[in-house]
Amino acid sequence: MVMSLDGKVTGDFLYTPDCESAAELYYAINREDSATAFACGRVTMEGSFTRGWQPDLAPFEGVVVPPGDYVARTGARRYAVAFDRRGLLGWQSAEIDDADPGYGGSHIIEVLSEEVTTAYRAYLRSVGVSYLIASDISEALRKLHELFGIERLLLEGGADINGAFLRAGVVDELSLVMAPVIAAADGKSLFTQSELTSFELLGAIVVEGAYPVLRYRLK
Repeated sequence: MVMSLDGKVTGDFLYTPDCESAAELYYAINREDSATAFACGRVTMEGSFTRGWQPDLAPFEGVVVPPGDYVARTGARRYAVAFDRRGLLGWQSAEIDDADPGYGGSHIIEVLSEEVTTAYRAYLRSVGVSYLIASDISEALRKLHELFGIERLLLEGGADINGAFLRAGVVDELSLVMAPVIAAADGKSLFTQSELTSFELLGAIVVEGAYPVLRYRLK
């Protein structure tokens, strides 16, 4: 994650000149990591990739879909995992459309709850987007491993999904880029509803004399 000096990960500070180099470091870390998947919550996916586009689900009303998970593709170079419990994201293709090779071309996997409508599931199938039905994060991670072979997952926010992963006990490393700016009061911290958790420092460098890059592992 990119963080402000006061520990925020959302807010207008992300779009300031003071944060520009920190963000580029973040993208470089994402590109260079060996993980086969990255994961974000619905809000982050919408802000970064779908841009609020919504499909017309009317043609899919009444369509019968098989129960359970849907695997549209395996063996992708990288996967984009969207934790979208209510089924609100609108995808126009089965891969992320982004110029950054760390994101572009990633096959999309939606993580849904059992309550998501069959119309939305039918729409995902029509686009070629994979989806999993999971009651909690642990079940979702197990299915990501069993069905897609994902062993290492980059969790990239926002604060709510970060907090949910921390409470589930599945955050084993932190990679943080610090921006030299204080965020506004409405920004969210690294973990929403965090729990007391200890980490130990793995490494620390300062890039361009201004941007600390910190790595921790679970203690």
